[in-house]
Amino acid sequence: MQFRRASHGDLNMIRDIYMSAFPLEESSIVSKLAIELFEMQTTPPTFSLVAEHNGFLVGHVAFSPVSMEGMDSFQGYILAPLAVHPDHQKRGVGSNLVDQGIQRLSSAGADMLFVYGDPDFYGRFGFGAEIADRFEPPYPLKYAFGWLGMTMGQSDLPSSHFKITCVSALCDPAIW
Repeated sequence: MQFRRASHGDLNMIRDIYMSAFPLEESSIVSKLAIELFEMQTTPPTFSLVAEHNGFLVGHVAFSPVSMEGMDSFQGYILAPLAVHPDHQKRGVGSNLVDQGIQRLSSAGADMLFVYGDPDFYGRFGFGAEIADRFEPPYPLKYAFGWLGMTMGQSDLPSSHFKITCVSALCDPAIW
């Protein structure tokens, strides 16, 4: 299994991963989000990683920047979306994609990483609700327990409450 940055030639396979990994009512929304995030030009850059097995993509994850008013030096990201093709689930592909992304963000000097997902899965990587509690997500959450964060490197948590602003592709209340 190889893990690498996604390329333009991967977009159809990335779309297929999300269409097969998510229920019908969610798959088109999430696959559209993955493609939009890949194509966005952001500062700092949004990046996507893929897992490749025998010449086929079997997993994908995106990391896009977030910002907070009054914190110009803050470098935060949000992990979304993540998918693994059903034929390759429960084999560590998703965990490896998350680990690879955390390593790359840490090396790039990121301060924080957020995710809106399953606390049992993401808690294994160091994500926690107690960290995310100081950061208000861009939209009201359907499942508030899923808002998680982790500090990276030597970053300290701010002492006050901040609202996160995300890239335009994530500015859809239906995603939250």
